[in-house]
Amino acid sequence: EVQLVESGGGLVQAGGSLRLSCAASGFTFDAYAIGWFRQAPGKEREGVSCIGISDGSTYYGDSVKGRFTVSSDGAKNTVNLQMNSLKPEDTAVYYCAAGLNVGGAACPSGSSGMDYWGKGTLVTVSS
Repeated sequence: EVQLVESGGGLVQAGGSLRLSCAASGFTFDAYAIGWFRQAPGKEREGVSCIGISDGSTYYGDSVKGRFTVSSDGAKNTVNLQMNSLKPEDTAVYYCAAGLNVGGAACPSGSSGMDYWGKGTLVTVSS
């Protein structure tokens, strides 16, 4: 059974940091890309970051470039999202997702490139 479990969300003040983790199981980890997406109330889902596990290629949304860093730990089948300099507009439910990364196409495809989704973790940034 495929499972993606997010953790690390919470309440933080503006300017602070949080580290989200996505623990993956039930599929061949290094054949996939892991993406982070977020959805704020009343807004559409937004791609935040993505990493190709086998080649380490990374992608970031324009709104988080320079503040967020994605990394993978193959030994633990985990992908981490380090979020620094958080802003109130970063408040959202953050989801991790996994997409079979054939030819490196999963990350550039955004949410349509993802096959499995976690249930999300809430990040709230207070001003």
